[in-house]
Amino acid sequence: MCPHVYAVGDVVVLKAGLSRTATGDRTCRIVGNLPASDGGEPQYRVRFGNENFERRVVASDIDTSGTSASAGKDEASPKGSDEPWLKPAKIRVGK
Repeated sequence: MCPHVYAVGDVVVLKAGLSRTATGDRTCRIVGNLPASDGGEPQYRVRFGNENFERRVVASDIDTSGTSASAGKDEASPKGSDEPWLKPAKIRVGK
């Protein structure tokens, strides 16, 4: 059984052709780790920023060249950064 490489909150890039718009933004956030599939590959629950549902992907669906393992871990609280932790442009308000 392979361990999970990515943690909840990490931002990953999916390989082309896996999302409904292959030419669009393929960046999504991991919202949960799932048990390994029958082949022993780790599975993840991911969510795109513009969608209100989650998808299930396996580790081989993630583009490792476009993703770093620690991309989204400390996004909410940057340490040693001059930027504020609250960014008004990132706030979403439901209509």
